[in-house]
Amino acid sequence: MIENEGGMPFVTANRSSATLGYTVAPEKAVGLVDLLATDCSFEKWDIRDARALADTESEVASTSAQIVLTENLFAASYGPQSSAGRPFYSTLASLDTITQFRDRAYGLNGAVLAATGIQDHSAFCTEVAELLSGAHEGSAVEKPAMAYLGGESRVAAPSSGYAHVALAFQGPTSSVIGDVIKQLFCLAGIESGVSGFTATGMVGVYAGSTNPSGLIDAMTRVVTLTVSPDVIKRAKKLAKAEALFALDGGSKALAEFMTASVIESGSFSNALDVALAYDSVTEAQVKDALIAVLKSNPTLAAVGDITTVPYHATVAARFT
Repeated sequence: MIENEGGMPFVTANRSSATLGYTVAPEKAVGLVDLLATDCSFEKWDIRDARALADTESEVASTSAQIVLTENLFAASYGPQSSAGRPFYSTLASLDTITQFRDRAYGLNGAVLAATGIQDHSAFCTEVAELLSGAHEGSAVEKPAMAYLGGESRVAAPSSGYAHVALAFQGPTSSVIGDVIKQLFCLAGIESGVSGFTATGMVGVYAGSTNPSGLIDAMTRVVTLTVSPDVIKRAKKLAKAEALFALDGGSKALAEFMTASVIESGSFSNALDVALAYDSVTEAQVKDALIAVLKSNPTLAAVGDITTVPYHATVAARFT
């Protein structure tokens, strides 16, 4: 129905939330809002096709060392029984499971509606309220606890001849400071081929090599390197540029950024405030956050030819 109106629907999902939306001509934007919260008839052929696509995606994901590494990183960081530690790619969902999940979790309580290109905000809110008046409200869903634990996961595949290794720590509560720390790790790891990353509740470094014997040494040096004020300034600029670039990545990227901001901080106004959030980060905040990060129990995930990659206890001892 959205496509019939000239719109383009999109959907994304991660371990903590999902985004459903569309891009369309401004004059048609409001009238399609109720389609985002419409009831689902769960026709057997729709579920069959959706599960077939999900199965294919899972099969493709299982062949990617990077995705397998990420899956195992979350399992090791949060525990395999937690909402964050369970596999993201799964082929085990039955029709009843899908139906029950949608009935339980898919409702207006806890949802965030983001829209761009709206000229009259007040009129938009009034019309949307009327359109969604009959939509399923649902019970307020309590956000699953995602307690970072730290730990280890190893998937040995010696025949691959290549090792993928990720070393992560509990990230700061502020995603802005987490982004700055990621850029610090990237700057420190340029020469050694180590790159920084952030994930849900985590910040860390990644590296890959055909000769992994020195990877952990290089990764340890990167995360423990003393940072100067000039490097922190560079990291702030890079983090801000990355955030602003994401805002400029189209309607889908903007919607995801806006909803993530509302979920984390309760609000989103404009790109200027995003820039100011990074500019306002102080040197002391970054250094304090780094100290706290390295005090957490590290997570080590390794995939491939990992015979020479040390075990978690050995790695953790470097940060005690």
